[in-house]
Amino acid sequence: MDKFRMIFQFFQSNQESFMNGICGIMALASTQMYSAFDFNCPCLPHYNMAYGLGILLVPPFILFLLGFVLNNNISMLAEEWRRPQGQRGKDPAVLRYMFCSMAQRAMIAPAVWVSVTLLDGKCITCAFCTSVPVETLGNASHPLLSQGEIQQVLARIPCKEIYNGQQLIANEVAVRYLCCISQALGWCFVLLMTTLAFLVRSLRPCFSQAAFLKSRYWSHYIDIERKLFDETCAEHARSFAKVCIQQFFEGMSTDLVAARCHLPRKTSEDAGEASKKLLGITDQGTMNMALKSWHRCKPPLHLQAPALPSGNGWAGEGQPPVHPSTAQRETAAYYSLV
Repeated sequence: MDKFRMIFQFFQSNQESFMNGICGIMALASTQMYSAFDFNCPCLPHYNMAYGLGILLVPPFILFLLGFVLNNNISMLAEEWRRPQGQRGKDPAVLRYMFCSMAQRAMIAPAVWVSVTLLDGKCITCAFCTSVPVETLGNASHPLLSQGEIQQVLARIPCKEIYNGQQLIANEVAVRYLCCISQALGWCFVLLMTTLAFLVRSLRPCFSQAAFLKSRYWSHYIDIERKLFDETCAEHARSFAKVCIQQFFEGMSTDLVAARCHLPRKTSEDAGEASKKLLGITDQGTMNMALKSWHRCKPPLHLQAPALPSGNGWAGEGQPPVHPSTAQRETAAYYSLV
């Protein structure tokens, strides 16, 4: 249990770790889904390819979209892309970084599905069973079958229980031939994905490490800023509701006294603390205006410097003198009461 708790805490440490955990769970779920899936090839000439390629390509597309849906940053990316310019500019590099980061994580589960499917070989066997080279592997000069009948016989290769073309080509030979091709494609796909991941991880710092760090930093900043804004709005809503309910019961005090119900009054300290959290926004219209202003005109990312003390002589008259080459000396004074 301690190991699972440590893993769970690691996944909750930051947004990237959380999404990596989600993508890992989706990858494991894709393999479990394929192992539990009952593959039934229709064994018909005009439906085998559609069924086989559909099982190979459609679930990865669904898993890819699901990876975007489960990613919390998709709404943040859309909001940042569609918001007005306002007082803060939009950096296309940050948006590209966010989209590429989500796309890379969303591609993990589809890549696992395609790899497992190709290595298993059932989809390729079902889709391309009518393309088996009978001239090489079987008896192409069978005098009793036309070309259309040969296609019907070859379409039944994945269905061993109803296959009746042993005189044309042996079922085991055709299945093994198609499985070998499928496994070769599967290992090539795994090698290609591994090589691409290696190149992206190893070559990216060699070209644009500074730009990458900048985009990553501001991507994290947007995520943290959104979380803090949601927490501040939730705290304001809680304080607003508390003051609203308190004023309602205070307005009903006359009826409560008339009914001889003496309820304990809330202390003024609690009421003052709740009022301070409202930050001067005490009605619905003002709060709606504040939310619209945050969306339309976000404040610029430039923090104002704190006011300098007036006892230094240069405060308020310009920038202080800077001496980069001279080390600053710190002086400590000790006073004794004796």
